[in-house]
Amino acid sequence: MKVTVIGGGGRVGSCAAFALQAGAIVSEIQILDANAEMAEGEALDLLHGSSFTADQRIYAGDYERAADSDVFLITAGLRRKPDESRLDLINRNVALFLQILESIKSAGYAKTAKVFVVSNPVDILTQLAVEKLDLPWQQVIGLGTMLDTARFCSLIAEALELAPTQVRALILGEHGDSMLPVWSSATVNGFPLSGLDSCSPSFQNNIFQRTRGSGAEVIKRKGGAGWAVGVAIRDVIHAIALDQKQLLPVSSLVQGAYGVRDICLSVPSVVGRTGVEKHVELKLWPKEHTALQNSGRALKETLDKVQR
Repeated sequence: MKVTVIGGGGRVGSCAAFALQAGAIVSEIQILDANAEMAEGEALDLLHGSSFTADQRIYAGDYERAADSDVFLITAGLRRKPDESRLDLINRNVALFLQILESIKSAGYAKTAKVFVVSNPVDILTQLAVEKLDLPWQQVIGLGTMLDTARFCSLIAEALELAPTQVRALILGEHGDSMLPVWSSATVNGFPLSGLDSCSPSFQNNIFQRTRGSGAEVIKRKGGAGWAVGVAIRDVIHAIALDQKQLLPVSSLVQGAYGVRDICLSVPSVVGRTGVEKHVELKLWPKEHTALQNSGRALKETLDKVQR
């Protein structure tokens, strides 16, 4: 499998490329960036470690060389300027994203290619990719709440002194303010977390607030996320490469599941060789179901304001 990392010279793109190299599943990694010298440096740095990791082809390239990619991983994005509104930032990132899509289209791509959107606002950009590319909606995937879910599980495990790999809980909806925690299905090694006295409503609220604010906390302390998002990206790509049929909270075009329609957001989705193979409607608590529908409405309101 060949993966082209668009924006591979940035923090998220470079961490994703390293996670894919260490994962040793994909066979070819192309680094593409507006800063060609940075892309070459990242590719060279990865190449230097290849003898200790995996037999992969790793190089810097361009859109023409990316045409035969199995996965176009888009991580390129712009940072917020001082005093800039959220909508202004969204519109600047939309403009950049549309340029990237045009470059992909001009260079050409296989009808089986997957476009994997990580750039923010990820749900809005995933929606635009569905609209602008001549691909089935199943092949256009956003990272969605994968990173939020990873943070959620890790913070629960840390607070309750449990093994992180045994904690399973989901964040669904928007990767943003209207995201929602799904405590109804949260478990540790198959046992419901709601059965623990320590997992009180107050505890649940505190953990969710920490999860929702985690991105801002990491930005404040080190400038931006990298390692955790790289691992989340790797897991989605491996699910495609190995046809794992993994149930993941990725963003894709929802057309009726949970009463949400015609908007990209995260719902439980089976991810395999062909992309998002189906959405799975699990039973939610009534307040969770309502929150998911509200998240869909909030995203539609934002989409209506976007200049596209």
